[in-house]
Amino acid sequence: MGIFIELLLMGVGLAMDAFAVSICEGLAMRKVNKKQAVVIGLFFGGFQALMPFIGWVLGSQFESYITSIDHWIAFVLLGFIGGKMIVEAVKPEDENVEIDQMDPPLDIKEMFLLAIATSIDALAVGGAAWRPDSAVASGAPWIEDGMRDSYMRTG
Repeated sequence: MGIFIELLLMGVGLAMDAFAVSICEGLAMRKVNKKQAVVIGLFFGGFQALMPFIGWVLGSQFESYITSIDHWIAFVLLGFIGGKMIVEAVKPEDENVEIDQMDPPLDIKEMFLLAIATSIDALAVGGAAWRPDSAVASGAPWIEDGMRDSYMRTG
């Protein structure tokens, strides 16, 4: 029961950013059809389910190489993100930007990039949980079953 609660809380926490972005994608459309909803759900849900497994595989393979420099990797990544946020806050914006097309079609490249961006944290959790006895490794079949069940209900 403890593993289930741990997985549930971890999944909810990791999926909040993907949930917010998918809601905003839906709100930006004038008319949402079933195909678009399934595509958005598969992109975000698929990446959220796949990234912990990819992180687990990479973490188990490269653990001996990364352990000595992991803090420096985190420092560089967070420094880059913080610097980019500062530059964007200081840079003047053009307030007269108009939207050319009110209801643009679903852009697969944009969906791919958004799905990766919102599931990077799931990749990191998978990379940190490379041990075979971790909750991520033991919960991977549950995640896959849940994704398959949600797809069958929408399809």
